[in-house]
Amino acid sequence: MFARKGYLPALGFEFLTPLYDPLVRLTLREAAIKACLLRQARIRPDDLVLDIGCGTGTLLLMQARQGPSSRAVGLDGDGRILGVARRKARAAARPIIFVQALAGAIPLPDACCDRVLSSLMLHHLTRQQKATTLGEALRVLRPGGELHVADWGRPHTALMAGLSWIVRLTDGWERTADNVRGRLPALFQEAGFQDVAATTSFATVFGTLQLYQARRPAGSGEPSSGHGETERSHP
Repeated sequence: MFARKGYLPALGFEFLTPLYDPLVRLTLREAAIKACLLRQARIRPDDLVLDIGCGTGTLLLMQARQGPSSRAVGLDGDGRILGVARRKARAAARPIIFVQALAGAIPLPDACCDRVLSSLMLHHLTRQQKATTLGEALRVLRPGGELHVADWGRPHTALMAGLSWIVRLTDGWERTADNVRGRLPALFQEAGFQDVAATTSFATVFGTLQLYQARRPAGSGEPSSGHGETERSHP
């Protein structure tokens, strides 16, 4: 998502990119998790939706099939994976715009988006890169707009803690530390979001996958303290 130095492709290595869709589909309960994220986002007709780290475009294509909104932008730093996304969108006849850009410098104007989505992207970033990306997400959201994220979270069982080592070894100990320590909600708040909550969690073969939600303040946009929410686990 950031400069090529230190950049991590979707599966950690570029040669694995063609395998991304089948591997995610088979190992991560992708359809159930992304459907839950979209229900949580409550996207309305004519909302402008941005998917940061959109990968092959699966999430936006799911949304396009479920609702009437046609204003969707997918952003990713990997041109090869965006080629896959564009082919999928053309085959489905869905007018999704895909943009190759870095998450730390989103090429959209201030306060233009109603929803910002992100699925399995933040754990690829360092702490500073996470902060920069969340600041950009806040910037492009309209006041009252919402951020909805699916990413690795604090393991909710001993088994999930053990399985999370696979992701940590693949994507980097330092990059994934905030995820497995449950620090993402605090990072959202530090970026200026309010009403921050960890919502539904899913047990997967790679550990606990957590859904989060947050909102840009509706007034001045000044940061305010969020509030937690009891987590619900899906075995």
